Amino acid sequence: MLAAERRDHLLALLAREGKIVAKDVAAELGISEDSVRRDLRDLAAEGLCQRVYGGALPVSPAVVDYAARQAVAPDGKQRVASVAAGLVPPGGAVILDGGTTALAVAHALPKDLACTVVTHSPTIAAALLDHPRAELFLLGGRVFKHSAVTCGAAAVEAAQNVSADLCLLGVTGVHPEAGLTTGDGEEAAMKRALAARAAETYILASSEKIGTASRFRVLPWEGISGLITDADPRDPVLVRLKALGVEILPAGGA
Repeated sequence: MLAAERRDHLLALLAREGKIVAKDVAAELGISEDSVRRDLRDLAAEGLCQRVYGGALPVSPAVVDYAARQAVAPDGKQRVASVAAGLVPPGGAVILDGGTTALAVAHALPKDLACTVVTHSPTIAAALLDHPRAELFLLGGRVFKHSAVTCGAAAVEAAQNVSADLCLLGVTGVHPEAGLTTGDGEEAAMKRALAARAAETYILASSEKIGTASRFRVLPWEGISGLITDADPRDPVLVRLKALGVEILPAGGA
């Protein structure tokens, strides 16, 4: 099989199975695992897969820059945001992560809702300036421009001194095996710090993130209260997650 044919085979397998196991492909095609790994390195360099130990997973489309992400699945993000906003209790405190889905949550919060919002996103804070009954706490630190949030040691330390009823957290990938992932290590650490300060943590994940993975793990499945997504409840990934005991909050998917 020519290299171009192997590439097409690997991409088709990834789309069909949601993962590639290098040793299985090598046995199927009668080639060495090193050859498969080289092919996967090439595909990963083109942004067509996320390499993991033993193979590869679908790459998340949510790793482009902040401005570009605003155009990715806007309707799905609105549906997820509507459900997430309904979880914020009157008079309660919520930690709201950064990112485009979290920004949709900020816009979905009723303007007359009395609550406390803790965020490390200047964009989120600005979006809530016209909510007169929402008290805002903005966590400082180094600004990570890719997601318009603060990260780093100063931001993590600030997060450790707050507490909340609820944390609404964004990720770029949701996969039964890879778990909840994002594309930057410091951002992943910040998300863990935020989740650790809330009684409940729900993940915001529009459908394009389901079944994909990024490089850095955020939390294990047992570390969250549930997943809010507009993906089809019959999606094989969601079926597997339910079997793992993950609570799925549907957000108007098919």
